[in-house]
Amino acid sequence: MAGESWKSRTLDDCATFGSGGTPFKGRADFWIGTIPWVSAKDLKVFRLHDSEDHVTAEAVDAGSRLAPAGSIFLLVRGMTLHNDVPICVAMRDMAFNQDIKALMPKAGVDGAFLTYWLLAQKPALLSSVDSAGHGTGRLNTDTLKAMAVSLPPLAEQKAIAAVLGALDDKIELNRRMNATLEAMARALFQSWFVDFDPVRAKLDGRPPAALDPTTAALFPDSFDETELGHVPHGWEVKTLGEVIELAYGKPLKAEDRKNGPVCVYGANGPVGWHDEKLVSGPGIVVGRKGNPGVVTWAHGDFHPIDTTFYVEPIGVCRSLYFFYYALSLHNLANLSADSAVPGLNRNHAYMSKQVIPSQSVLAAFDSLIAPIFAAIHANQEQSRTLATLRDTLLPKLLSGELEVEPVNESE
Repeated sequence: MAGESWKSRTLDDCATFGSGGTPFKGRADFWIGTIPWVSAKDLKVFRLHDSEDHVTAEAVDAGSRLAPAGSIFLLVRGMTLHNDVPICVAMRDMAFNQDIKALMPKAGVDGAFLTYWLLAQKPALLSSVDSAGHGTGRLNTDTLKAMAVSLPPLAEQKAIAAVLGALDDKIELNRRMNATLEAMARALFQSWFVDFDPVRAKLDGRPPAALDPTTAALFPDSFDETELGHVPHGWEVKTLGEVIELAYGKPLKAEDRKNGPVCVYGANGPVGWHDEKLVSGPGIVVGRKGNPGVVTWAHGDFHPIDTTFYVEPIGVCRSLYFFYYALSLHNLANLSADSAVPGLNRNHAYMSKQVIPSQSVLAAFDSLIAPIFAAIHANQEQSRTLATLRDTLLPKLLSGELEVEPVNESE
């Protein structure tokens, strides 16, 4: 149990709360900077190094706020809150939007310790979520500030954070390895299906780079003129609706889930686990409401909830091509309905046109990408195991049930 030297303080006494904002979207020059601007869609990793959107310093001054490295990002408004409370650590100075609070540790409080304390409070935080209308979840700031934190001396805070941090170091290494593997897969997609490098090489009388003769033979040596421009000979131009169905996910409330091996997906990615599948994997999940157009690959059987679509091929093989097509063009995310809760219009998505390679090329692509995805999945599973171990240790360390050797504060 916690020692006599542990003190009870409110969360408000432990950290300064900062509110963010969204710079004016009508100023295009605001959105061409290098400063990460964090929104809900970025809160997928524990240690946050970057964001999808970036703004200028002028944009921060005009409509947002900069949180220093080491700040804790906590989502306080969004549909995600009905299933999870994302908590991340800013690894560099970052701006953030109005749906997020930035907690900046005060003197005598170790930021890493406070982050782990918040992770341990996720069940309590989830139970505090109320509705802000239109199905949007909300965490009340005053309720957050009043939460009681059992705080050990600073040296002990650092020691506890170091034990838990060692597990997150490995999780972070796995994340970086996966980022490299994903970059390799995207580069292959770009080469084959965007730049058409193998076709151009054969057109010039050169052997396609890094392809064995059997794979190279699958590509044509000329182009056809189409409404989408020059397309490899024999490949087709079709609407998205001709080749895939965007099937609706099924509601599954957090309290109805039974812990098991089936990953549950929301509009922003994984939101938990269940013991029954809705769809046989692998497969593609596309955000439908809240974060429309966000695309996630499910490695095994999965359960997409009602804020998502999942992809069912029509007359083509179940290929990773469609996953990278959606990621590379971002066209689905631009088809959001203009409403209080953004949503993907399925019928509009169906009308978008794309190039469909031959089945043999799709199969060859999958055979090269499959080992990469297997390695990514193995790293993800190891990280999940490590995160489970970390979460098991959390309450024992934060209650003082497990004691650790204090860190010298001068270090």
